[in-house]
Amino acid sequence: MSFLLNIDVPDVAKATVFYTEAFGLTVGRRFGADFVELNGWPAPVYLLTKQAGTIGAGGDLRRYERHWTPVHIDVVVDDVDAAVARALAAGAILEASARDAPYGRIAMLADPFGHGFCLLAFSAQGYDALLGSA
Repeated sequence: MSFLLNIDVPDVAKATVFYTEAFGLTVGRRFGADFVELNGWPAPVYLLTKQAGTIGAGGDLRRYERHWTPVHIDVVVDDVDAAVARALAAGAILEASARDAPYGRIAMLADPFGHGFCLLAFSAQGYDALLGSA
């Protein structure tokens, strides 16, 4: 099995600029004006133009103000503070400043289209730090 990541956006050109500048992804293939493949993560990212108000999964209407979803992207980076600065310069919105946690350092942001994501740098123990001693 493998996976790929599809991200609905109202403007593929603007989203392409954001995701390439914020995360260093590169444009792979273009499938017309409304569908772009980005490479550079372990899975390809597909940006798809879907206008606000159109019907999405489960009959829910797409919206691009900040929204919550139980699935989001955690982007693992070497330096959270540098990654936050890069994402902000590209147009991200900072929701929770970088903070230290037992498993590393984390910051919470949103892209310009309302999709939340975290920037995360693991400590040497990573999530094992949450296991405690048995």
